[in-house]
Amino acid sequence: MSKNTRVVVAGRFSFVNLFEPKSINGSDPKYSVSVIIPKSDKRTINMVLKAIEEAKKEGAAKFGGKVPTNLKTPLRDGDIDRPDDPNYADAYFINTNSKNAPQIVDAKLQTIIDRSEVYSGCYGKVSINFYAFNVNGNRGIAAGLGNAQKLRDGEPLGGMTRAEDEFQIEEDDDFLS
Repeated sequence: MSKNTRVVVAGRFSFVNLFEPKSINGSDPKYSVSVIIPKSDKRTINMVLKAIEEAKKEGAAKFGGKVPTNLKTPLRDGDIDRPDDPNYADAYFINTNSKNAPQIVDAKLQTIIDRSEVYSGCYGKVSINFYAFNVNGNRGIAAGLGNAQKLRDGEPLGGMTRAEDEFQIEEDDDFLS
């Protein structure tokens, strides 16, 4: 792993599985998150593209010394891959995962223990290491999840609502009588 393939990406979190690993279709359980990046964030997109290109160069040996032109990459276009989801409109996204649990901190670098604080729809940063893979005929560049930092709240995705958005502070604690 080189520092040229490791980046910190800011965006909106989706499909958050940062506290508990999740198995998909019987695979090994992994911690994961999808990061939605607006297409207008050219700086982040260019940084990601540069790291992916570096991962291709570093992983060329896995492809027999020559990088295939049709290699799968983890930077995906929301308008193409998720056309029916308005949260991915005019955005790219990266699905990143790891077998190792990430450290999760807030904006002040304090560890987040309350799992409800980090949810699909909040905004933050994740560290990602891009690397080449060539397994059973599947070749590409993968996005390894490092750590996560929540920066601010956002509207929850997937129909989840926050309790504080549905209820108000009750002054009368004897409301059942």
